[in-house]
Amino acid sequence: MTDTAITGTAIIIGAGPAGLTAAHEFVTRSGIKPIVIEADAQVGGISRTVNYKGNRIDIGGHRFFSKSDRVMDWWANILPLQSVHDDASSLTISYQNKHRSIDNPAGGADPAQTDDVMLVRPRVSRILYLRKFFDYPIKFSLATLAGLGLWRSIKIFFSYAKARALPIRPERSLRDFIINRFGAELYATFFRDYTEKVWGVPCEDIPAEWGAQRIKGLSITALVKNALRKLKPGRADIAQRGVETSLIERFLYPKHGPGQLWEKVAAGITARGGELHMQNRVTRIHHDGSRVTAIDVRDAGGATRTIKGDYFFSTMPVRDLLQGLTPPAPAAVQSVSDGLTYRDFITVGVLLKRLTLNGGATAETLYDRIPDNWIYVQEPDVKVGRIQIFNNWSPYLVANPADIWIGLEYFVNEGDGLWSMPDADLTRFAVEELARLGVSDPADVKDAVVVRTPKAYPAYFGSYDRFDEVRAYMDRFTNLFLVGRNGMHRYNNQDHSMLTAMVAVDGILSGQDTRAELWDINTEQEYHEAKTQETPRQPKAA
Repeated sequence: MTDTAITGTAIIIGAGPAGLTAAHEFVTRSGIKPIVIEADAQVGGISRTVNYKGNRIDIGGHRFFSKSDRVMDWWANILPLQSVHDDASSLTISYQNKHRSIDNPAGGADPAQTDDVMLVRPRVSRILYLRKFFDYPIKFSLATLAGLGLWRSIKIFFSYAKARALPIRPERSLRDFIINRFGAELYATFFRDYTEKVWGVPCEDIPAEWGAQRIKGLSITALVKNALRKLKPGRADIAQRGVETSLIERFLYPKHGPGQLWEKVAAGITARGGELHMQNRVTRIHHDGSRVTAIDVRDAGGATRTIKGDYFFSTMPVRDLLQGLTPPAPAAVQSVSDGLTYRDFITVGVLLKRLTLNGGATAETLYDRIPDNWIYVQEPDVKVGRIQIFNNWSPYLVANPADIWIGLEYFVNEGDGLWSMPDADLTRFAVEELARLGVSDPADVKDAVVVRTPKAYPAYFGSYDRFDEVRAYMDRFTNLFLVGRNGMHRYNNQDHSMLTAMVAVDGILSGQDTRAELWDINTEQEYHEAKTQETPRQPKAA
Protein backbone atom coordinates (compact mmCIF):
# COMPACT_ATOMS: atom_id res chain seq x y z
CA MET A 1 0.00 0.00 0.00
CA THR A 2 1.31 3.44 -0.98
CA ASP A 3 -0.89 6.40 -0.08
CA THR A 4 0.84 9.75 -0.54
CA ALA A 5 -2.44 11.48 0.33
CA ILE A 6 -1.78 10.59 3.98
CA THR A 7 0.40 13.43 5.22
CA GLY A 8 1.80 14.81 8.43
CA THR A 9 5.00 14.63 10.44
CA ALA A 10 6.28 11.63 12.40
CA ILE A 11 8.89 12.35 15.06
CA ILE A 12 10.98 9.22 15.60
CA ILE A 13 13.29 9.03 18.61
CA GLY A 14 16.19 6.70 17.85
CA ALA A 15 17.88 5.56 14.62
CA GLY A 16 18.12 1.87 15.46
CA PRO A 17 16.31 -0.93 13.60
CA ALA A 18 12.83 0.01 14.86
CA GLY A 19 13.21 3.76 14.31
CA LEU A 20 14.74 3.48 10.85
CA THR A 21 12.21 0.83 9.83
CA ALA A 22 9.36 3.17 10.78
CA ALA A 23 10.95 6.06 8.87
CA HIS A 24 11.53 3.87 5.80
CA GLU A 25 7.92 2.67 5.87
CA PHE A 26 6.66 6.25 5.98
CA VAL A 27 8.79 7.56 3.11
CA THR A 28 8.07 4.58 0.84
CA ARG A 29 4.38 4.15 1.62
CA SER A 30 2.93 7.57 2.46
CA GLY A 31 3.26 11.33 2.38
CA ILE A 32 4.12 11.43 6.08
CA LYS A 33 7.53 13.01 6.67
CA PRO A 34 9.71 11.27 9.26
CA ILE A 35 12.11 13.28 11.40
CA VAL A 36 14.54 10.92 13.12
CA ILE A 37 16.40 12.11 16.24
CA GLU A 38 19.48 10.10 17.20
CA ALA A 39 21.71 10.76 20.23
CA ASP A 40 24.69 8.83 18.84
CA ALA A 41 27.02 9.76 15.99
CA GLN A 42 26.18 6.53 14.16
CA VAL A 43 22.91 4.88 13.09
CA GLY A 44 21.93 1.30 13.87
CA GLY A 45 21.65 1.36 17.67
CA ILE A 46 22.93 -1.95 19.01
CA SER A 47 22.86 -3.16 15.38
CA ARG A 48 25.54 -0.70 14.35
CA THR A 49 28.95 -1.72 13.03
CA VAL A 50 31.98 -0.11 14.70
CA ASN A 51 34.89 0.45 12.32
CA TYR A 52 38.32 0.35 13.98
CA LYS A 53 41.16 0.85 11.48
CA GLY A 54 39.18 -1.06 8.87
CA ASN A 55 38.38 -3.91 11.26
CA ARG A 56 34.66 -3.99 11.92
CA ILE A 57 32.87 -4.98 15.13
CA ASP A 58 29.30 -6.26 15.14
CA ILE A 59 28.01 -5.27 18.59
CA GLY A 60 26.49 -8.41 20.10
CA GLY A 61 26.29 -10.30 16.80
CA HIS A 62 23.31 -10.06 14.43
CA ARG A 63 22.26 -12.99 12.33
CA PHE A 64 19.82 -11.83 9.68
CA PHE A 65 17.15 -14.48 10.03
CA SER A 66 13.46 -14.16 10.73
CA LYS A 67 10.41 -16.39 10.79
CA SER A 68 8.56 -13.38 9.39
CA ASP A 69 8.40 -13.44 5.60
CA ARG A 70 7.81 -9.72 5.63
CA VAL A 71 11.09 -8.99 7.39
CA MET A 72 13.08 -11.38 5.20
CA ASP A 73 11.63 -9.72 2.12
CA TRP A 74 12.35 -6.24 3.53
CA TRP A 75 16.02 -7.07 4.09
CA ALA A 76 16.41 -8.57 0.62
CA ASN A 77 14.93 -5.40 -0.89
CA ILE A 78 17.56 -3.25 0.83
CA LEU A 79 20.62 -5.37 -0.01
CA PRO A 80 20.65 -7.90 -2.88
CA LEU A 81 21.40 -11.48 -1.96
CA GLN A 82 24.69 -13.16 -2.69
CA SER A 83 24.74 -15.44 -5.71
CA VAL A 84 25.23 -18.91 -4.27
CA HIS A 85 25.66 -22.37 -5.67
CA ASP A 86 25.24 -25.15 -3.15
CA ASP A 87 26.64 -28.50 -4.28
CA ALA A 88 24.20 -30.34 -2.01
CA SER A 89 20.93 -28.69 -2.99
CA SER A 90 19.23 -25.67 -4.44
CA LEU A 91 19.27 -22.73 -2.07
CA THR A 92 16.08 -20.69 -1.87
CA ILE A 93 14.36 -18.14 0.30
CA SER A 94 10.69 -18.70 0.99
CA TYR A 95 8.10 -15.93 1.27
CA GLN A 96 4.39 -16.59 1.72
CA ASN A 97 4.83 -20.14 0.40
CA LYS A 98 6.67 -18.82 -2.67
CA HIS A 99 10.30 -19.63 -3.31
CA ARG A 100 12.97 -17.32 -4.65
CA SER A 101 15.93 -19.20 -6.05
CA ILE A 102 19.40 -17.76 -5.50
CA ASP A 103 21.50 -20.67 -6.73
CA ASN A 104 21.99 -18.98 -10.13
CA PRO A 105 24.99 -16.61 -10.01
CA ALA A 106 23.29 -14.37 -12.55
CA GLY A 107 20.41 -13.87 -10.12
CA GLY A 108 22.45 -12.52 -7.23
CA ALA A 109 25.27 -10.19 -6.30
CA ASP A 110 28.95 -11.12 -6.24
CA PRO A 111 30.62 -9.88 -3.01
CA ALA A 112 33.96 -9.77 -4.80
CA GLN A 113 32.50 -7.16 -7.17
CA THR A 114 30.17 -5.11 -4.96
CA ASP A 115 29.80 -4.04 -1.34
CA ASP A 116 26.00 -3.95 -1.48
CA VAL A 117 25.31 -7.60 -0.85
CA MET A 118 23.81 -9.92 1.74
CA LEU A 119 26.13 -12.88 2.26
CA VAL A 120 24.80 -16.38 2.96
CA ARG A 121 26.72 -17.55 6.01
CA PRO A 122 26.87 -20.85 7.92
CA ARG A 123 25.84 -20.80 11.54
CA VAL A 124 28.27 -22.48 13.94
CA SER A 125 28.28 -21.78 17.67
CA ARG A 126 29.77 -23.91 20.39
CA ILE A 127 30.19 -23.90 24.15
CA LEU A 128 33.62 -23.82 25.75
CA TYR A 129 33.38 -25.80 28.97
CA LEU A 130 36.02 -27.83 30.82
CA ARG A 131 38.36 -26.36 28.16
CA LYS A 132 36.52 -28.50 25.61
CA PHE A 133 34.07 -27.68 22.81
CA PHE A 134 30.44 -28.74 23.07
CA ASP A 135 27.77 -28.18 20.46
CA TYR A 136 25.41 -25.27 20.96
CA PRO A 137 22.63 -26.16 21.50
CA ILE A 138 23.75 -29.34 23.24
CA LYS A 139 23.39 -32.46 21.11
CA PHE A 140 23.02 -35.92 22.56
CA SER A 141 25.94 -37.40 20.68
CA LEU A 142 28.85 -39.65 21.53
CA ALA A 143 31.14 -36.61 21.43
CA THR A 144 28.98 -34.80 24.01
CA LEU A 145 28.86 -37.82 26.32
CA ALA A 146 32.60 -38.35 26.00
CA GLY A 147 33.26 -34.71 26.83
CA LEU A 148 31.01 -34.75 29.88
CA GLY A 149 32.13 -38.12 31.16
CA LEU A 150 30.05 -41.15 32.08
CA TRP A 151 29.03 -40.14 35.60
CA ARG A 152 27.91 -36.61 34.64
CA SER A 153 26.01 -38.00 31.63
CA ILE A 154 24.15 -40.49 33.82
CA LYS A 155 23.16 -37.73 36.24
CA ILE A 156 21.91 -35.58 33.34
CA PHE A 157 19.74 -38.43 32.03
CA PHE A 158 18.11 -39.18 35.38
CA SER A 159 17.58 -35.53 36.31
CA TYR A 160 15.85 -34.96 32.97
CA ALA A 161 13.62 -37.97 33.58
CA LYS A 162 12.75 -36.58 37.01
CA ALA A 163 11.93 -33.15 35.55
CA ARG A 164 9.57 -34.69 33.02
CA ALA A 165 7.84 -36.84 35.62
CA LEU A 166 7.73 -34.19 38.38
CA PRO A 167 7.89 -30.71 36.80
CA ILE A 168 8.11 -27.65 39.00
CA ARG A 169 4.69 -26.00 39.29
CA PRO A 170 4.08 -23.16 39.07
CA GLU A 171 7.02 -21.95 37.00
CA ARG A 172 8.03 -18.77 38.79
CA SER A 173 11.65 -18.25 37.79
CA LEU A 174 14.01 -18.86 34.90
CA ARG A 175 15.52 -21.66 36.96
CA ASP A 176 12.13 -23.41 37.08
CA PHE A 177 11.61 -22.84 33.35
CA ILE A 178 14.93 -24.39 32.31
CA ILE A 179 14.86 -27.30 34.77
CA ASN A 180 11.41 -28.32 33.52
CA ARG A 181 12.78 -28.56 29.97
CA PHE A 182 16.31 -29.87 30.54
CA GLY A 183 16.56 -31.22 34.06
CA ALA A 184 18.47 -29.88 37.06
CA GLU A 185 21.84 -31.39 36.14
CA LEU A 186 21.94 -29.97 32.60
CA TYR A 187 20.71 -26.64 33.99
CA ALA A 188 23.62 -26.57 36.46
CA THR A 189 26.10 -27.67 33.79
CA PHE A 190 25.27 -25.46 30.82
CA PHE A 191 22.71 -22.82 31.82
CA ARG A 192 23.09 -21.52 35.36
CA ASP A 193 26.60 -20.07 35.42
CA TYR A 194 26.45 -18.56 31.95
CA THR A 195 23.02 -16.99 32.50
CA GLU A 196 24.11 -15.49 35.82
CA LYS A 197 27.27 -14.19 34.14
CA VAL A 198 25.09 -12.46 31.53
CA TRP A 199 22.52 -10.96 33.90
CA GLY A 200 24.52 -10.53 37.08
CA VAL A 201 21.76 -11.99 39.28
CA PRO A 202 20.76 -15.55 40.29
CA CYS A 203 18.42 -17.38 37.91
CA GLU A 204 15.92 -17.56 40.78
CA ASP A 205 15.55 -13.77 40.51
CA ILE A 206 14.80 -13.79 36.78
CA PRO A 207 11.12 -14.36 35.87
CA ALA A 208 10.14 -17.40 33.83
CA GLU A 209 8.84 -14.95 31.22
CA TRP A 210 12.43 -14.34 30.10
CA GLY A 211 12.76 -18.01 29.16
CA ALA A 212 9.40 -17.93 27.42
CA GLN A 213 10.66 -15.04 25.27
CA ARG A 214 14.20 -16.16 24.55
CA ILE A 215 14.16 -19.97 24.43
CA LYS A 216 10.49 -20.79 23.91
CA GLY A 217 10.15 -24.05 22.00
CA LEU A 218 13.71 -25.20 22.63
CA SER A 219 13.95 -28.37 24.70
CA ILE A 220 15.53 -31.80 24.64
CA THR A 221 12.56 -32.97 22.54
CA ALA A 222 13.20 -30.16 20.05
CA LEU A 223 16.89 -31.08 19.85
CA VAL A 224 16.06 -34.73 19.13
CA LYS A 225 13.50 -33.77 16.47
CA ASN A 226 16.00 -31.45 14.80
CA ALA A 227 18.62 -34.20 14.74
CA LEU A 228 16.14 -36.59 13.09
CA ARG A 229 15.09 -33.90 10.60
CA LYS A 230 18.68 -33.48 9.47
CA LEU A 231 18.76 -37.13 8.47
CA LYS A 232 16.10 -36.46 5.81
CA PRO A 233 17.18 -35.02 2.45
CA GLY A 234 15.51 -31.81 1.39
CA ARG A 235 15.88 -28.37 -0.04
CA ALA A 236 18.11 -25.96 1.87
CA ASP A 237 15.86 -23.03 2.72
CA ILE A 238 17.23 -19.89 4.35
CA ALA A 239 13.77 -19.04 5.66
CA GLN A 240 13.75 -22.26 7.78
CA ARG A 241 10.41 -21.26 9.25
CA GLY A 242 9.92 -24.49 11.18
CA VAL A 243 13.25 -24.30 13.00
CA GLU A 244 13.75 -22.78 16.43
CA THR A 245 16.03 -19.74 16.21
CA SER A 246 18.72 -21.39 18.33
CA LEU A 247 18.89 -24.22 15.77
CA ILE A 248 19.29 -22.08 12.63
CA GLU A 249 22.15 -23.32 10.49
CA ARG A 250 22.35 -20.64 7.78
CA PHE A 251 21.60 -16.95 7.84
CA LEU A 252 21.98 -13.77 5.82
CA TYR A 253 24.59 -11.20 6.74
CA PRO A 254 25.57 -7.81 5.22
CA LYS A 255 29.07 -7.88 3.76
CA HIS A 256 30.32 -5.20 6.17
CA GLY A 257 28.13 -6.04 9.15
CA PRO A 258 24.64 -5.01 10.27
CA GLY A 259 25.44 -1.30 10.35
CA GLN A 260 25.96 -1.39 6.59
CA LEU A 261 22.30 -2.21 6.03
CA TRP A 262 21.07 0.46 8.43
CA GLU A 263 23.36 3.08 6.93
CA LYS A 264 21.85 2.32 3.53
CA VAL A 265 18.32 2.53 4.96
CA ALA A 266 19.17 5.90 6.54
CA ALA A 267 20.54 7.22 3.23
CA GLY A 268 17.36 6.14 1.47
CA ILE A 269 15.21 7.93 4.05
CA THR A 270 16.97 11.26 3.60
CA ALA A 271 17.03 10.85 -0.19
CA ARG A 272 13.22 10.58 -0.11
CA GLY A 273 12.77 13.73 1.96
CA GLY A 274 12.99 12.41 5.51
CA GLU A 275 15.25 14.08 8.07
CA LEU A 276 17.93 12.49 10.23
CA HIS A 277 19.53 14.50 13.04
CA MET A 278 22.57 12.86 14.61
CA GLN A 279 24.08 13.66 18.02
CA ASN A 280 20.78 15.19 19.07
CA ARG A 281 19.36 14.15 22.42
CA VAL A 282 15.70 14.34 23.42
CA THR A 283 15.39 16.13 26.77
CA ARG A 284 11.64 16.76 27.11
CA ILE A 285 8.46 15.16 25.79
CA HIS A 286 5.51 17.59 25.95
CA HIS A 287 1.91 16.37 26.13
CA ASP A 288 -1.59 17.61 26.88
CA GLY A 289 -2.74 14.52 28.76
CA SER A 290 -4.01 12.60 25.75
CA ARG A 291 -1.53 13.37 22.98
CA VAL A 292 2.15 14.11 22.69
CA THR A 293 2.54 17.57 21.18
CA ALA A 294 6.29 18.19 20.85
CA ILE A 295 9.77 17.25 21.99
CA ASP A 296 12.73 19.33 23.10
CA VAL A 297 16.03 18.38 21.50
CA ARG A 298 19.55 19.38 22.49
CA ASP A 299 22.22 19.22 19.78
CA ALA A 300 25.95 18.49 20.13
CA GLY A 301 26.69 22.19 20.65
CA GLY A 302 24.24 22.48 23.56
CA ALA A 303 21.54 24.40 21.67
CA THR A 304 17.96 23.33 22.40
CA ARG A 305 14.97 23.51 20.06
CA THR A 306 11.38 22.30 20.12
CA ILE A 307 10.00 20.06 17.36
CA LYS A 308 6.26 19.53 16.88
CA GLY A 309 4.70 16.57 15.14
CA ASP A 310 1.56 14.55 14.49
CA TYR A 311 2.90 11.10 15.42
CA PHE A 312 5.65 10.19 17.86
CA PHE A 313 7.67 6.98 17.91
CA SER A 314 9.96 6.25 20.84
CA THR A 315 12.77 3.71 20.86
CA MET A 316 14.60 5.44 23.72
CA PRO A 317 14.76 3.59 27.06
CA VAL A 318 11.37 3.70 28.77
CA ARG A 319 12.99 4.98 31.96
CA ASP A 320 14.44 7.99 30.11
CA LEU A 321 11.19 8.63 28.26
CA LEU A 322 9.18 8.80 31.48
CA GLN A 323 11.74 11.05 33.13
CA GLY A 324 11.34 13.51 30.26
CA LEU A 325 7.54 13.73 30.28
CA THR A 326 6.19 17.26 30.73
CA PRO A 327 3.88 17.37 32.71
CA PRO A 328 5.41 14.45 34.64
CA ALA A 329 3.79 11.04 35.04
CA PRO A 330 2.01 10.19 38.32
CA ALA A 331 4.41 9.36 41.14
CA ALA A 332 3.42 5.66 41.23
CA VAL A 333 4.05 5.22 37.49
CA GLN A 334 7.30 7.15 37.69
CA SER A 335 8.44 4.91 40.54
CA VAL A 336 7.92 1.80 38.43
CA SER A 337 9.75 3.38 35.50
CA ASP A 338 12.67 4.47 37.68
CA GLY A 339 12.97 0.88 38.95
CA LEU A 340 13.47 -0.62 35.48
CA THR A 341 16.98 -2.00 35.11
CA TYR A 342 19.33 -2.72 32.24
CA ARG A 343 22.40 -4.82 31.57
CA ASP A 344 25.23 -3.06 29.82
CA PHE A 345 27.76 -4.48 27.41
CA ILE A 346 31.46 -4.24 26.57
CA THR A 347 33.19 -5.61 23.49
CA VAL A 348 36.98 -5.85 23.49
CA GLY A 349 38.13 -6.26 19.91
CA VAL A 350 41.47 -8.08 19.67
CA LEU A 351 43.50 -8.42 16.47
CA LEU A 352 45.66 -11.55 16.40
CA LYS A 353 48.26 -13.27 14.28
CA ARG A 354 46.93 -16.70 15.21
CA LEU A 355 44.86 -18.67 17.71
CA THR A 356 46.19 -21.45 19.94
CA LEU A 357 42.72 -22.91 20.58
CA ASN A 358 41.88 -26.37 19.24
CA GLY A 359 45.40 -27.13 18.07
CA GLY A 360 46.03 -23.65 16.71
CA ALA A 361 44.90 -21.77 13.62
CA THR A 362 46.00 -18.98 11.34
CA ALA A 363 43.54 -16.93 9.31
CA GLU A 364 44.09 -19.36 6.42
CA THR A 365 43.14 -22.43 8.46
CA LEU A 366 40.68 -20.70 10.81
CA TYR A 367 37.36 -21.87 9.40
CA ASP A 368 38.48 -25.50 9.07
CA ARG A 369 39.64 -25.65 12.70
CA ILE A 370 37.45 -23.08 14.47
CA PRO A 371 34.39 -22.29 12.30
CA ASP A 372 32.39 -20.63 15.10
CA ASN A 373 30.59 -17.31 14.80
CA TRP A 374 30.33 -17.30 18.58
CA ILE A 375 31.97 -19.30 21.33
CA TYR A 376 29.88 -19.32 24.52
CA VAL A 377 32.30 -19.33 27.44
CA GLN A 378 30.83 -21.44 30.22
CA GLU A 379 34.06 -21.49 32.24
CA PRO A 380 33.58 -20.01 35.74
CA ASP A 381 37.19 -18.81 36.14
CA VAL A 382 36.85 -15.97 33.59
CA LYS A 383 34.45 -13.07 33.24
CA VAL A 384 34.15 -13.12 29.43
CA GLY A 385 30.74 -14.41 28.37
CA ARG A 386 31.13 -14.92 24.64
CA ILE A 387 33.85 -14.66 22.02
CA GLN A 388 32.96 -13.59 18.50
CA ILE A 389 35.20 -14.56 15.60
CA PHE A 390 34.46 -11.81 13.12
CA ASN A 391 36.26 -13.54 10.23
CA ASN A 392 33.57 -16.23 10.37
CA TRP A 393 30.69 -13.74 10.32
CA SER A 394 32.10 -12.14 7.19
CA PRO A 395 35.69 -12.22 5.94
CA TYR A 396 35.14 -8.61 4.87
CA LEU A 397 34.96 -7.46 8.49
CA VAL A 398 38.75 -7.86 8.68
CA ALA A 399 41.04 -5.29 7.07
CA ASN A 400 43.93 -7.71 6.49
CA PRO A 401 42.90 -11.24 5.39
CA ALA A 402 46.00 -12.59 7.17
CA ASP A 403 44.69 -11.42 10.59
CA ILE A 404 42.23 -12.99 12.99
CA TRP A 405 39.78 -10.46 14.44
CA ILE A 406 37.82 -11.47 17.54
CA GLY A 407 35.57 -9.77 20.08
CA LEU A 408 35.38 -10.64 23.77
CA GLU A 409 31.94 -9.82 25.15
CA TYR A 410 31.46 -8.79 28.77
CA PHE A 411 28.07 -8.32 30.40
CA VAL A 412 28.32 -5.57 33.00
CA ASN A 413 26.48 -2.86 34.87
CA GLU A 414 27.29 0.72 33.95
CA GLY A 415 29.66 2.08 36.59
CA ASP A 416 30.90 -1.28 37.90
CA GLY A 417 34.54 -2.34 37.99
CA LEU A 418 34.87 -3.56 34.41
CA TRP A 419 32.81 -0.71 32.96
CA SER A 420 34.95 1.89 34.73
CA MET A 421 38.29 0.22 34.04
CA PRO A 422 40.61 2.28 31.77
CA ASP A 423 40.79 0.92 28.23
CA ALA A 424 44.44 -0.10 28.52
CA ASP A 425 43.75 -2.07 31.71
CA LEU A 426 40.63 -3.67 30.28
CA THR A 427 42.50 -4.69 27.14
CA ARG A 428 45.24 -6.26 29.26
CA PHE A 429 42.59 -8.05 31.34
CA ALA A 430 40.92 -9.46 28.19
CA VAL A 431 44.22 -10.63 26.70
CA GLU A 432 45.04 -12.41 29.97
CA GLU A 433 41.67 -14.17 29.90
CA LEU A 434 42.32 -15.35 26.34
CA ALA A 435 45.59 -16.84 27.49
CA ARG A 436 43.98 -18.49 30.53
CA LEU A 437 41.38 -20.13 28.28
CA GLY A 438 44.01 -21.31 25.83
CA VAL A 439 42.50 -19.23 23.03
CA SER A 440 45.57 -17.17 22.13
CA ASP A 441 49.07 -16.18 23.21
CA PRO A 442 49.59 -12.56 24.36
CA ALA A 443 52.63 -12.37 22.07
CA ASP A 444 50.31 -12.78 19.06
CA VAL A 445 48.19 -9.69 19.86
CA LYS A 446 48.63 -6.98 17.22
CA ASP A 447 46.05 -4.41 18.37
CA ALA A 448 42.92 -4.01 20.49
CA VAL A 449 40.02 -1.64 21.11
CA VAL A 450 37.26 -1.30 23.74
CA VAL A 451 33.65 -0.49 22.84
CA ARG A 452 31.09 0.17 25.59
CA THR A 453 27.34 -0.09 24.93
CA PRO A 454 24.99 1.14 27.69
CA LYS A 455 21.49 -0.27 28.15
CA ALA A 456 22.08 -3.10 25.70
CA TYR A 457 19.69 -5.50 27.44
CA PRO A 458 16.46 -4.45 29.19
CA ALA A 459 16.18 -6.67 32.27
CA TYR A 460 13.15 -8.63 33.46
CA PHE A 461 13.74 -7.95 37.13
CA GLY A 462 13.81 -4.78 39.22
CA SER A 463 10.32 -3.29 38.94
CA TYR A 464 9.53 -5.12 35.71
CA ASP A 465 6.76 -7.16 37.35
CA ARG A 466 4.78 -3.89 37.51
CA PHE A 467 5.58 -2.77 33.97
CA ASP A 468 1.90 -3.02 32.98
CA GLU A 469 1.31 0.13 35.05
CA VAL A 470 3.73 2.03 32.84
CA ARG A 471 2.23 0.62 29.68
CA ALA A 472 -1.32 1.46 30.78
CA TYR A 473 -0.32 5.04 31.49
CA MET A 474 1.48 5.47 28.17
CA ASP A 475 -1.51 4.05 26.29
CA ARG A 476 -3.42 7.25 27.05
CA PHE A 477 -1.28 9.10 24.50
CA THR A 478 -3.06 8.14 21.30
CA ASN A 479 -0.31 9.34 18.96
CA LEU A 480 2.64 7.79 20.84
CA PHE A 481 4.07 4.46 19.71
CA LEU A 482 6.57 2.55 21.83
CA VAL A 483 8.62 0.32 19.53
CA GLY A 484 11.87 -1.61 19.57
CA ARG A 485 13.90 -3.22 22.33
CA ASN A 486 14.41 -0.33 24.72
CA GLY A 487 11.28 1.49 23.59
CA MET A 488 9.18 -1.41 24.90
CA HIS A 489 11.64 -2.65 27.53
CA ARG A 490 11.50 -6.09 25.93
CA TYR A 491 14.40 -8.32 24.98
CA ASN A 492 13.44 -8.25 21.29
CA ASN A 493 15.56 -9.53 18.47
CA GLN A 494 16.26 -7.19 15.57
CA ASP A 495 13.51 -8.60 13.35
CA HIS A 496 10.81 -8.28 15.97
CA SER A 497 11.87 -4.72 16.76
CA MET A 498 11.37 -4.04 13.06
CA LEU A 499 7.95 -5.69 13.09
CA THR A 500 6.76 -3.48 15.94
CA ALA A 501 7.57 -0.44 13.78
CA MET A 502 5.92 -1.95 10.70
CA VAL A 503 2.70 -2.78 12.53
CA ALA A 504 2.58 0.70 14.10
CA VAL A 505 2.89 2.32 10.67
CA ASP A 506 0.29 -0.10 9.25
CA GLY A 507 -2.17 1.18 11.85
CA ILE A 508 -1.53 4.83 11.09
CA LEU A 509 -1.92 4.32 7.35
CA SER A 510 -5.08 2.23 7.76
CA GLY A 511 -6.65 4.51 10.38
CA GLN A 512 -6.63 1.76 13.01
CA ASP A 513 -5.15 1.64 16.48
CA THR A 514 -2.68 -1.25 16.32
CA ARG A 515 -0.73 -0.42 19.47
CA ALA A 516 -2.04 -3.45 21.36
CA GLU A 517 -0.80 -5.69 18.53
CA LEU A 518 2.75 -4.48 19.06
CA TRP A 519 2.89 -6.26 22.40
CA ASP A 520 1.79 -9.53 20.78
CA ILE A 521 4.97 -9.62 18.70
CA ASN A 522 7.00 -12.04 20.79
CA THR A 523 10.75 -12.35 20.38
CA GLU A 524 10.47 -16.00 19.33
CA GLN A 525 6.98 -15.94 17.85
CA GLU A 526 6.25 -16.33 14.19
CA TYR A 527 4.10 -13.22 13.92
CA HIS A 528 0.50 -13.82 12.96
CA GLU A 529 0.81 -14.76 9.31
CA ALA A 530 -2.86 -14.09 8.59
CA LYS A 531 -2.32 -10.43 9.45
CA THR A 532 1.03 -10.32 7.68
CA GLN A 533 -0.50 -11.65 4.48
CA GLU A 534 -2.98 -8.79 4.44
CA THR A 535 -0.09 -6.33 4.37
CA PRO A 536 1.06 -5.48 0.83
CA ARG A 537 4.58 -6.33 -0.25
CA GLN A 538 7.18 -3.65 0.25
CA PRO A 539 8.42 -1.57 -2.69
CA LYS A 540 11.91 -2.24 -3.96
CA ALA A 541 14.62 -0.07 -2.47
CA ALA A 542 16.13 2.39 -4.89
